[in-house]
Amino acid sequence: MSSRNPNSHEYHLVEPSPWPLLASIGALILCIGAVIYFRTDDLWLMLIGLAIVIYVTYMWFRDIIIEGEHQGHHTPVVQIGLRYGMTLFIASEVMFFVAWFWAYFNASLFPTEQIGSVWPPAEIHLMDPWHIPLINTLILLLSGTTVTWAHHALTEGNRKELIQGLWCTVALGIIFTGFQVYEYMHADFAFSGHIYGATFYMATGFHGFHVLMGTVMLIVCLGRSIAGHFKADHHFGFEAAAWYWHFVDVVWLFLFAAIYVWGYY
Repeated sequence: MSSRNPNSHEYHLVEPSPWPLLASIGALILCIGAVIYFRTDDLWLMLIGLAIVIYVTYMWFRDIIIEGEHQGHHTPVVQIGLRYGMTLFIASEVMFFVAWFWAYFNASLFPTEQIGSVWPPAEIHLMDPWHIPLINTLILLLSGTTVTWAHHALTEGNRKELIQGLWCTVALGIIFTGFQVYEYMHADFAFSGHIYGATFYMATGFHGFHVLMGTVMLIVCLGRSIAGHFKADHHFGFEAAAWYWHFVDVVWLFLFAAIYVWGYY
């Protein structure tokens, strides 16, 4: 029999955790609560589910940070698996947005008689793409630059510029979300009643949600950077957030070109 320590390998065998089960329960309650809210305007069950999901997300990622930053479980081999996982996650997100682009182009290229066989429908007053949408495009492009600056600073061991770059990126993400909310508040069409509003709000709304989630991820990275986490050769948590942020940047460019510009003309 070999005398080798069974824990001397480079793979991380995770300890039993309650978070997957609790996350599933929270997501189920959230979905049921959302259906009830849509039918009755009663929010309480949906808020309970949302609270459970937020709590589980915090605790689960707290455990992952402890495993990687303090317990040393994120070995080079484990990091390869994490990179594959994040790559597949972003690929699934790409297909998620492909569905909304498909719905938009299906409705716009082949308008039905119900909307007068024209696109956009005659009663829709479109948003000028060269006002707030263009500003938001420039904001996201700039934020992609600042997060790359932060990443470069991290690889060079410059923590001060890492923190500065993250502050700038978080601020730009919040400004983008503010402009998006302002745009929605002043839109001349609603979500319901016609296919244009449904496809527009689903595509841009889900993108806005992804920007919000990316901003939260970067805020966590900012807090960890201030606390002294991340090293030049060990920072996949930050790298994954940066990948995700670049992904939402690229999706917005397609949204801007297809829905705002092409749809306007």
